[in-house]
This record gives sequence, structure tokens and C-alpha cells, in this order.
Amino acid sequence: MDEKLIRDIVIKVLGEIKMDNEKTIPVGVSARHVHLCRKNMDILFGNESELTFYKELMGGQYAAKESVTIVGQNPNVSLKARVLGPLRPKTQVEVSFTDSRNLGVLALLRDSGNIDGSECVTLVGPKGAVYLEYGCIAARRHIHMSPADALRFGVKDMDIVSIQIDGPRGGIFDEVLVRVDKTFTLEMHIDTDEANAFGILAGCNARIVEASHVTR
Repeated sequence: MDEKLIRDIVIKVLGEIKMDNEKTIPVGVSARHVHLCRKNMDILFGNESELTFYKELMGGQYAAKESVTIVGQNPNVSLKARVLGPLRPKTQVEVSFTDSRNLGVLALLRDSGNIDGSECVTLVGPKGAVYLEYGCIAARRHIHMSPADALRFGVKDMDIVSIQIDGPRGGIFDEVLVRVDKTFTLEMHIDTDEANAFGILAGCNARIVEASHVTR
């Protein structure tokens, strides 16, 4: 075979591989966690207490060293959860459906921040306890993107996409929400139930296989 033809084929294949790699999305597994408002922070950790930085996340958020205990309707189960900062206007508790069943509550599938009418739980900290009339949800799977990432993938904020996960237990995640902000780093977020069902390990990547340009 002609050497130039071979070289052209190799360049084309390598280009396709690079293009495919550029279209992958890293997957992050989100364990149960809590966002606190100022009032609840004071009750749980003491008046004018502050969160202690542990690990940077994205969009100005970070994991704190502080944790709380989540108590539901099942008296035999309580679950420890890390607090994420900074403080928010409203307290929000994010759990998996397995966590929800173990706690004896019905966590609704919601977008982050949409907590009105959601499940009630009690949070226990080193200085006190807070009963939440609502605020416990199972977070909807979603992808964080910068505007440049969104342009590259041909999607926009609040679009709904389907995601392909490869591997021995791979499959497709439907109804994945796209969130776009200049502070975001490209990453898909799923909970521990979803990760275990698909056998997802650290370093796993996903691909968009279908997008619906529907603003919700």
C-alpha cells in the first residue's frame, strides 16, 4: 500500500479518536450531603459558627470538614452526611433513593434548589438539632458545563440529554439535565445508586447520544 495513503489513514483515525475523546464527559459520583442556611448552621454548630474548608468543588462550592446526622421516620437508622459550603438561603438535604428508604422517608426526585413540598427530616449537629418541614430530595442527575463546553456539545442551559456509559454494566441514562454557567467545570453528577447500578468507577467518562432542546 502507498505510504502516503497509509499516513493519511493513520492521521484520519487519530483525528477521529481525538474528536471522540473531546466529546466525552467525566462522571462524578455524589454521595449524600447537606447545604445549610445561616439559621440552621447556628443551631447545629453554634452561634456565628463558620464552615471549615476541606475540598474545592466547582462554581464556588466546597466540601466542608463539618458533618451532620440525618434522622428520618425509621428510629433504627440515622445517616451521616457532609456539609457543603457556602451557606445557602435555604437548607437542602440530598440523599439517594436507598438512603431515603432506609430513613423511612419519601425523597422526591428534584432539581437542586427545588425543595418546596419535599420530604421532612431532622438534622443533628454537635450543638443542636433542626427539624426540617421540607428540604430532603433525591437530586436529579445532571451535567455541569461552561458556556464553551455547551457550545462544543451543541446544547444549552436546561436542555435534556441522554448519556451513554460504556463498560460491562454500561447503558444509557435518559433525562439528564444540562446546567451551564461560567463557573462550572465539565462533569456529570449522579448519585451512589446510579453509580452502583452501572458499575461506575472513578475516572469513568460518558457521551451524549441524544439532546432535546427543551427549556423546562
